[in-house]
Amino acid sequence: MAKTLIAFYSRRGQNYVDGSIRNLAKGNNEVIVEKIKAQLPEADVFQIDTVKKYSPDYMVCIEEAKEELRAKARPELTAVVENMDQYDTIILGYPCWWGQPPMAVFTFLESYDFAGKKIVPFCSHEGSGLGGSIRQIKMTVPEANLTAGVAIHGAAASHCDREVNLILAQAANQ
Repeated sequence: MAKTLIAFYSRRGQNYVDGSIRNLAKGNNEVIVEKIKAQLPEADVFQIDTVKKYSPDYMVCIEEAKEELRAKARPELTAVVENMDQYDTIILGYPCWWGQPPMAVFTFLESYDFAGKKIVPFCSHEGSGLGGSIRQIKMTVPEANLTAGVAIHGAAASHCDREVNLILAQAANQ
């Protein structure tokens, strides 16, 4: 039986939203995943999270994340997906940082065999759209079946029903 996994990275706390720093009780991708899960209740959810936490201060966090990017780091994750073989579709959510996913998402992607699996990417952003993230994901998991992806403006996460429907449509299409 075909199964779907919703895997995502999301940052709570201080975030850049519509030109200013705001404190978010839930990260934008967490909000979006809740909307997807409400329409796809049979899907499993896995939050990509790192052992070493970023600073709660947004400005410090972006410097830490830039250093990871420069070093092409693969941060250790707090958990693994048990039995990844059972999933044929992975809905992958992440913030778009400097045109690509956070390095923890690459740790996730490099930890499993995605050959023949459909990956439906979506990202939250504050102006970059998908950036180069689709190309970066394709280079990381070349044998996966990657869809076009969906970009969601982070400030619109709480009312992104149209974009969630696009994600679900990409997941459903063979």
